[in-house]
Amino acid sequence: MIALLQRVSHASVVVDGHTLGSIDAGLMVLLCAERGDTRKEADALLTKLLSYRVFSDAAGKMNLSIRDTQGGLLLVPQFTLAADTQSGTRPSFTPAATPAVAQELFDYFVDQARSRHALVQTGRFGADMKVSLTNDGPVTFWLETKRAPANTAIPS
Repeated sequence: MIALLQRVSHASVVVDGHTLGSIDAGLMVLLCAERGDTRKEADALLTKLLSYRVFSDAAGKMNLSIRDTQGGLLLVPQFTLAADTQSGTRPSFTPAATPAVAQELFDYFVDQARSRHALVQTGRFGADMKVSLTNDGPVTFWLETKRAPANTAIPS
């Protein structure tokens, strides 16, 4: 799974003129499931995301996580993060999980996030969303979980 996280002072998602999710200081996270991803990758990514230190401490160092600051978390599904852009001038989305799997993993990720963090807002899977944010810093990071290749031999 892939997460593009941005530290924000404000972020919101609007669908059909209605605000679905809105946060003040916190993280706006674009989420993408890739082919082969499972709940195991979702759990690993969420654990890393919640403990990733991107907020400044009293000394101005990035030493605090979203858990430490109790900031908002806005989760937005974004399948285009899996795009293969290596050739041509049109992206291929073959690396992305199928819509059914991606929605199941997004919904699972949101449920797990809500059980582990107080303030979680979301976009809507499959919707034409208008996402607005004020990037704080700017601070933007790419996080992803990698699956072990299926045919990897285990050393004896």
